[in-house]
Amino acid sequence: MKVAIVHEWLESYAGSERVVEQLLQVWPEADLYAVCDFMPERERGFLGGRKVTTSFIQRLPGAAKRFRWYLGLMPLAIEQFDLSGYDLVVSSSHAVAKGVLTGPGQRHVSYVHSPMRYAWDLQHQYLRQARMERGLKGAYTRWLLHRLRGWDQLSAARPDLLLANSSYIAERIRKCWRREAQVLHPPVDTERFTLQAQKQDYFLIASRMVPYKLVELVAAAFAGMPEHRLVICGDGPCLPLVQAAAKGAANVELRGRVGQEELVRLTQGARACVFAAEEDFGIATVEAQACGTPVIAFGKGGAVDIVVPGKTGVLFPAQTVAALREAVRSFTTMQPDPAACRANAERFSAAAFRAAIRQAAEA
Repeated sequence: MKVAIVHEWLESYAGSERVVEQLLQVWPEADLYAVCDFMPERERGFLGGRKVTTSFIQRLPGAAKRFRWYLGLMPLAIEQFDLSGYDLVVSSSHAVAKGVLTGPGQRHVSYVHSPMRYAWDLQHQYLRQARMERGLKGAYTRWLLHRLRGWDQLSAARPDLLLANSSYIAERIRKCWRREAQVLHPPVDTERFTLQAQKQDYFLIASRMVPYKLVELVAAAFAGMPEHRLVICGDGPCLPLVQAAAKGAANVELRGRVGQEELVRLTQGARACVFAAEEDFGIATVEAQACGTPVIAFGKGGAVDIVVPGKTGVLFPAQTVAALREAVRSFTTMQPDPAACRANAERFSAAAFRAAIRQAAEA
């Protein structure tokens, strides 16, 4: 069986690239396609030296640094790949990869990280953050996103099978594309985040400090609970907001960005990890559970698939200081079992992902 794997673009080794890494392990002889490939040499190890077939966008002016400027051309670019010689096409899609053209006798399975958020329900938020609510540039962007929505829904009919990375994304697929998707959770490196039963007396949030992560909300909640110690790891543009929310509280410690070994150690030792964001899935939530560490998380998005309330953590109903404080109080009455947290995390292991996607794709 001849297999092609199609990815959006290769820029850095992040969540969707971890999925591609596992796909390449399932089908090691597969050919790899991407709209463009500007992955740094130091991060290319997961590709195993494979040649990547790219589109015309790879050669456009300024693409190496600003290929996203060519988003409007990406539907055309993805449709130019000639995949007629393949029996199985597996796409890893959060924008256009699902739109490749296949014919009768070919099976196309698309693993969907999310429909294009900025073209659908988050369009207005995207325009506000980019300061493009008005003016000529804003008008052009609105027109472009309008065109992309039409193509996005049209191309969503092309795959034979859609796989969503969480029930939350399956719901978004149903809303945006009017298609049903099977849920297949993404692979998590449960081997690196190992079980530690002995916990210390601190709570942990490790996150990029960007608006939707709401790290400042967690800092503000714990600043008003001096009996509980909070360690915050990470940096980003919202760092000043986090520092202001912490109000210099003695029980809130900001450590900045930490290395991977230190992150694992802190996660293993934490009494609980705290997450206030609404995530598509939330790999860090599983990593915490793999360490035997309970989770206190906002009860929407991927966390609903991961946390077993009352057993491996607590879900809180609103992104507010009051709701988070109540969740912490509720957590302190629990006696979570680290082994149960670890067993829960094993559902999301890389091995489980590989077995499930092979079965789905080759059914």
